[in-house]
Amino acid sequence: MRIGELAQRAHCDVQTVRFYEREGLLEEPQREVSGYRKYDSRHLTRLNFIRHCRSLDIPLTEVRQLLDFAQSPTRSCASVNNLLDGHIEQVKSRISTLRQLETQLVSLRRSCDGDASHPCAILESFMSAAQEHACACHSHATAR
Repeated sequence: MRIGELAQRAHCDVQTVRFYEREGLLEEPQREVSGYRKYDSRHLTRLNFIRHCRSLDIPLTEVRQLLDFAQSPTRSCASVNNLLDGHIEQVKSRISTLRQLETQLVSLRRSCDGDASHPCAILESFMSAAQEHACACHSHATAR
């Protein structure tokens, strides 16, 4: 199959296929005499594997490791578990950070009474944030 058909079967675009080839995640296919790439079912299986990993927000470096583990099934189970455990911890950390962000945003939103006769409380909070309290964007700021 040609690149367009491969992309269609994997539900992605041609540029995605080319990107994974450039990154070395998807092996380059043979070429037809005309120069067109000639993909087979192995490419589709691998592309689907990569895309599924990415849908789980697994970074490309870890996708590469998973592909390597798949080539060595005797050592893969424990290694895959360790990799996935690390990814789970990262996700938990991001969820915690997002919950904190949600709390801050909800609090900020509640500060607005909708009365246009005085300055917007939300905008005022943004203007004074650096002076009044540490926030994510100013907590590590240094004078330059």
